[in-house]
Parts: sequence; C-alpha cells; structure tokens
Amino acid sequence: MTLTSETVPVQGAPADALRKALTSQIRPSRPNPLTAVRVSAWRTMRKMKHYGVAVVFDVTLMPIIFLLTFTYLFGGAFAGSTKEYLQYFLPGVLVQTVVMPTVYTGTSLNMDITRGIYDRFRTLPFWQPATIVGNLLGDVVRYVLALTTTMSVGLALGFRPDGGAGGVLAAMLLLLLFAVSVSWIFAALGVVAKAPETVSGTSMLVMFPLVFTSNIFVEPDTMPGWMEAIVDVNPVSAAATAARGLVHGNASGADIGWVLLACGVITVVFAPLTMYLYRAKSRD
Repeated sequence: MTLTSETVPVQGAPADALRKALTSQIRPSRPNPLTAVRVSAWRTMRKMKHYGVAVVFDVTLMPIIFLLTFTYLFGGAFAGSTKEYLQYFLPGVLVQTVVMPTVYTGTSLNMDITRGIYDRFRTLPFWQPATIVGNLLGDVVRYVLALTTTMSVGLALGFRPDGGAGGVLAAMLLLLLFAVSVSWIFAALGVVAKAPETVSGTSMLVMFPLVFTSNIFVEPDTMPGWMEAIVDVNPVSAAATAARGLVHGNASGADIGWVLLACGVITVVFAPLTMYLYRAKSRD
C-alpha cells in the first residue's frame, strides 16, 4: 500500500454547507459616506502628532515670526507707529496664517499616494472621495490652532478688535472656509505630482506671489497703478479686506460676498477636477 501526498476530496459534500462554513461570520455593512469622511479626517488629525516640531513651527512659530517682524521692523515705516500698523496688519496675517499651510494638504495627500497607502484604500468598500474630503477637513484643526495662536499673540501685543469677540469669530470662520476652498487647488496638484517635493516646490512658487501681491502688508493705494490693479483682483486681498472689516466691525456685504464667491468658484472648479484626477489615477 502506497501513501501519497495528494488530498482526496470529500465525495458528496454539499456545496452550500461548505460555503456556509467558510462564511460563518456576519459581513459588516458598508460604511456610509459621512462615516468614511469622519474616519479619514480623524486619521489626518492623528498624523499631526507624528510631525512634532514641524507642525509647531509651521502652525504657530511662523505666523508669530511674521507678526513680530513686520510689526516692529516695518510698522513705523508703513503706518507711522507700530500700534497703528498692528491694527491693520493682524487681520491680514490671519489670512496668511491659514493660506500658507494649505500647501501641506497636497503634500500630505501625495505622500499617502506615493507610499501606496491609497492603493490599499481603493480596495476597500467605502466611498472613495472620502479619502480626499477627510484629508481636507482634518487639516481644519491645523488652521484653527494657527488662527487662535496668532490672534492670542496679537491681543497680547496690543491689538484691539472693534468688532468684539463676535467679529473675531466671524472672521475666523470665513477664513476657515477660504482655506478649505484653497486646499482643493493643492489637493489636485498632490494627486498628479510624482513626489511630495514637487508639490511643495511648485506650490510655493504660486503661493508666495499671491500672498505678497496682496493688501496683507500695506494699503494698495501706496503702490503703482499696475500693481494696485493686480492686488485688487487677488482673492487673498479680498479675504484680508473682509477679515479686517469683520474684526473691526465695519465689514460690508460686498466684502464678505466677494470672499464667498471666490470660495465657491475655487471649489466648483477644483473639487470635481481633483476627484476626476483621483479616479483616473485609480485606473492607471
């Protein structure tokens, strides 16, 4: 009698019984889009603690450095006194505080893609855009921390908002909406870029001209006519003007409306584009 290593199938075993044995556990239900976005946003927020010093520097130290440098180094030249300049400059630096970190949304997204994490996500049964939407919403925590820190330092330096706490809160909410809309631009870049360094390098080439050709630092009427025209159509200028009006209690409906319009246009253009590029990448 010869023994072999071949497995002899069990004759007559019903296929449904075998199938039942292999699927004895109840399959979990598919998560709804809201749950998928919430989990993705929580993942983004948890990643912040791994960046440590880098997050602290980008979110808190950089805005404080800009605030102190421009107020006490250039304030006297720009406005005649540092105290007067602080009243003008602080709302503008709040815009810079939330706009500059939007670049890291694209960088973080690209890091997940290039490391293969999103390839794993694509195999899971959930609403796929949640990975991008959650990434953007998770970064709101970064923006809130930056705004709160910058405003606290400004108050300690002598900034006094005529619009009160309500005006400050309204300005922060408007700037958070503006930052999330701008994040879609760099999210699109993060999807198509080959490396995180490409995202950060290319984004800064766009971000710095936008920030410095705005009314964040000085009044546009002190500039040459051609430069003033550029500053006036810059959406960063619109955000700074609305923020100043809200914190000082003299914002007009047009000021706020222009920012909301800019947010809507940016989101309508770049949100579908980002999703399209992401789906196209999934098919590669």
